[in-house]
Amino acid sequence: MAGPRPVVLSGPSGAGKSTLLKRLLQEYGSIFGFSVSHTTRDPRPGEENGRDYYFVTREVMQRDIAAGDFIEHAEFSGNLYGTSKAAVQAVQAMNRICVLDVDLQGVRNIKKTDLCPIYISVQPPSLAVLEQRLRQRNTETEESLAKRLAAARADMDSSLPRLRP
Repeated sequence: MAGPRPVVLSGPSGAGKSTLLKRLLQEYGSIFGFSVSHTTRDPRPGEENGRDYYFVTREVMQRDIAAGDFIEHAEFSGNLYGTSKAAVQAVQAMNRICVLDVDLQGVRNIKKTDLCPIYISVQPPSLAVLEQRLRQRNTETEESLAKRLAAARADMDSSLPRLRP
């Protein structure tokens, strides 16, 4: 893909990627652009289609994945998430640095492509702080919270350099 080299923000849900991204776009909106991901999950309160995610059906997303329209995709808690080639190209067409917000599985998938981004791992101070943040959202069941925390532990364990004691 032509255009400036993309930046991939990765880390567990609740680590602060969205907060960092919002600040980046507020301060440097003429330099950076956000690649809006697709998902099959239902919107959370306050989320808008096309701004936060493209909310699509599983059938539509599976069709587009099969057609090769996605740079990366992953399934979490029964929902598909992914970054389309078109979303990245739209940001690059504006001559902005495309920022992608993905989880660890997304990073692994992107590394198999020719995208060649800069990777930034965003991690919470601790698993306890992360759990508190996720609980404060009040969007998770106990089961989905447990899954997110398990995924977060794996993400935190694989992040380098190892900064935690």
